[in-house]
Amino acid sequence: MVFHLRWSSLLVVAASVAIVQPAVAQVTQINQVQINTVNGALEVRLAITNGTTPQAFTNRYGETVIIDLTNTQLNLPMGDRLIENNPAEGVTAIQVAPLDANSVRITIIGQQQAPTVMLTPSNGAVVVSVAPSDAIADQLPDAPTPDEDIPAPEVPSESGEGLRIVVTDESEESPYLAPEANAGTRTDASIFEVPQSIQVLPQQLLEDQQVIRLDNALENVPNVVRDNSAGNNGDAFAIRGFQRPTILRDGFRTAGALEVVNRFEETANVEQIEVLSGPASILYGNVEPGGVINLVTEQPLPEFFGEVGLQLGSFELFRPTLDVSGPLTDDGDLLYRLNVAYEYGDGFRDFETNVERVFVAPVLQWQIGDRTSLTFELDYLDDERPFDRGIPAIGDEVADVSLETITGNFDDFSETEVFNVGYRLEHEFSDNWRLRNRFRYSNSDFLTRRAEISPPSSGVNEVTGDINRVFVSNDNLLESFEAQTELTGEFSTGSIEHTVLLALDLSFSNSDLLTNVALAPPVNLFDRGSDDLASPDLPLPFTVLDVESEIDRVGLVLQDQIRLLPDLTVLLGGRLDFISLRSESAPTSVPGLSSTPGSDDEQDFSNFSPRLGIVYQPIEPLFLYASYSQSFSPNDLSAITVDGDFLDPQEAEQFEVGVKAELIEGRLVATLSFFDITLENVPATDPDNPEFVVPIGQQSSRGLELVLQGEILPGWNIVASYGLLDAEIEESADFPDGAVPLNVADNTASLFTTYEIQEGALEGLGFGLGLFFVDDRPGDNENTFELDSYLRTDASLFYRTEQVRLGLNFRNVFDVDYFERAADRRGALPGDPFSVIFSIALTF
Repeated sequence: MVFHLRWSSLLVVAASVAIVQPAVAQVTQINQVQINTVNGALEVRLAITNGTTPQAFTNRYGETVIIDLTNTQLNLPMGDRLIENNPAEGVTAIQVAPLDANSVRITIIGQQQAPTVMLTPSNGAVVVSVAPSDAIADQLPDAPTPDEDIPAPEVPSESGEGLRIVVTDESEESPYLAPEANAGTRTDASIFEVPQSIQVLPQQLLEDQQVIRLDNALENVPNVVRDNSAGNNGDAFAIRGFQRPTILRDGFRTAGALEVVNRFEETANVEQIEVLSGPASILYGNVEPGGVINLVTEQPLPEFFGEVGLQLGSFELFRPTLDVSGPLTDDGDLLYRLNVAYEYGDGFRDFETNVERVFVAPVLQWQIGDRTSLTFELDYLDDERPFDRGIPAIGDEVADVSLETITGNFDDFSETEVFNVGYRLEHEFSDNWRLRNRFRYSNSDFLTRRAEISPPSSGVNEVTGDINRVFVSNDNLLESFEAQTELTGEFSTGSIEHTVLLALDLSFSNSDLLTNVALAPPVNLFDRGSDDLASPDLPLPFTVLDVESEIDRVGLVLQDQIRLLPDLTVLLGGRLDFISLRSESAPTSVPGLSSTPGSDDEQDFSNFSPRLGIVYQPIEPLFLYASYSQSFSPNDLSAITVDGDFLDPQEAEQFEVGVKAELIEGRLVATLSFFDITLENVPATDPDNPEFVVPIGQQSSRGLELVLQGEILPGWNIVASYGLLDAEIEESADFPDGAVPLNVADNTASLFTTYEIQEGALEGLGFGLGLFFVDDRPGDNENTFELDSYLRTDASLFYRTEQVRLGLNFRNVFDVDYFERAADRRGALPGDPFSVIFSIALTF
């Protein structure tokens, strides 16, 4: 489908609409806070003056309820905040503190679960009634009638009359919503304040889907497809038609600056997944324009928490997990968290190599003072699994053979060992200014041995099925040092509010990439047989790639979120990058096949990446936005031509407009976005030398995305998405003009919904249904063959209480044959057939 639109004109229209200026509301002052027990329930009373009763927004995160009062300032005679620890049984802490220059945040932390809260504004005061759980919610005092005022301190009110409303914590019943994300601005901003499409996948959704791998979670995001994973040994995606989106873990690149696919990210310690679609160079430097994926990890808790889990399933899946957290000292200044996971499985494909995986992630947090904390983080991963290219193409489609057929050897394997360690130091100079310094060291060792088709263009005799093969091994060492220093501040210039980010990013990465080959015995695709000649020991005799590379990066970021009016925000930002690339490759030769000369290359780049966005709220539940951004990215260190040269840097620009809406009293969120991206100097696999790359030239991508996420009725949750994409390769000397990039689908859609019974004898029993559609996709950049579209159906049955969760998840209920992704004509990887996962989790 051809979808040619230019959004720059719409950007002008949106900016023109945004100049409408409604009256500015008077700021409410809070000058007294009292915490008392009334009728057996805890009560927080805030005395207000100099303004009308503030508007309140409530959210829930695990055991915490957050209430944000807008257009409000806190002016206490005894300090700038109030903190009360253990004010009542079942309530760990209450804090009332400024959120920004004109907002106040009330944070209430429960012991085992989030408390139930009732907010009752009245003449001269705002009263928050707190009960530890729904079980004692009936102890809350009744809301006042229109003719009754709640007794309040004698504080003058300029409003002249009280506004009496009752607001309950609706987000308590919306576990599929996470209203804040760091990935969009590198500040904890509401998703409605980000002038770009951003989707957050919260922990409850990941639990209900029993997500183990990242690609299962990203099926909920429009225009995200699985991409060439270089033998199914790591996460690989395309977002909005562009390969290799940067994967972050708490804002750090999981592979440093190298972006080499060599691992499956672990989800055992993930709190939520944030997907920012579109260019993000201003925030993270040299990244692909399709977007970034940020994994937010679990942090230490102030009260003891423990959970053990077990997943058992088809193909011998065995996956126990442990999550334990709490204080190490009586004063609670030293906290810890430990996540451990082990995984074993054999898969449905005919390999002798099994999946075996170990993950350990301890975190230690030290509260040095009231405004200073230091967190140490470490994680270790060891992963071994089959190296699997999949099933090769015959003619214009994947070969019609059993989905269990393999073309490699039965003992082919890939093994990854990853070690990360770092710290995060945070200090608040005041309520409005904060400094954060972070550092992470990453070391990755990646080893493979496999037998595969070679060369890809003529390795399969499409008549007889005979396959010419070679043994190939990769031994890649990757190392990176990254540091981020951020200063964030909130201040006002007159009536205009600012949230400023100043950041200095440093990254130093190096790699040693070694690829060896040897001749392998042929096999027949149509009669694979059950025996292999023994695979040779490593190292293999002939070297085809021996490259040592380094990339150093310095980035300077300045960003200002400017609230011109209560309903109008402008985002201005820019990033200046200085990047140095060095590569030294040794000469290689394979007798009778190929030879490459040695090379020594060095390049230095600098670039400025701007970003401009605007968000306008014409009515309370509706947000209109428009943005323009550019991205700049030197190609990663593995993107080397057969001559040993780097490709020129990638440069992209995007126009995006959209609308975000809160529906059903904020329990359901909808996002509709339109975008247009153009990228130059895209790397692609060399058709004749698959260990090297060639430049595509230019690639364009335009389309739309629709997301609906949240709660429809109490207990009925939903995540639905649709993506329409028109992506093309243009101006390329190696690929047809107008070709679609491999694995990119014109249409993607998903629906996942659950219902949990809310009361009665069956309370906690729930059911789920998932539908995931991916359209036809080309299997290579030349578009010589195609992967068929598919619709996969999933289902689930679960039961949960405060201490126990039991679940049965059914994947591919109708046992549909489909292919998830392709590498090129060498192979397309089949999706799993019908499978079942039984899960149990015990909280203590």
